[in-house]
Amino acid sequence: MLITTMNDVPGHDIVEVYGEVFGLTVRSRNIGSQIGSSVKSLFGGELKGMTQALTDSRQQVVERMVAEAEAKGANAIIAMRFDTSEMGANWTEICAYGTAAKIAPKA
Repeated sequence: MLITTMNDVPGHDIVEVYGEVFGLTVRSRNIGSQIGSSVKSLFGGELKGMTQALTDSRQQVVERMVAEAEAKGANAIIAMRFDTSEMGANWTEICAYGTAAKIAPKA
């Protein structure tokens, strides 16, 4: 599955468009991460636990988006984006979305 943030794929034609696909997860922060992050934020620096959690979440939503695109018969996702929002004090929504398409090399 080719995933691109571009609106087209150089050297390829978009043969068919299957529509929007997305992957979504809502995560809650565990109390240990919150305490550690709060302490770390006082002194500055990367919050490695939070960074890893976000990395894992993004990977998961991309996998879900790809599965939806494959189910529609797509071999590419174009104009892919991430969206993240806070839902309450402890929940974070992470979404990956794009347009499922079938592409083919230009003749």
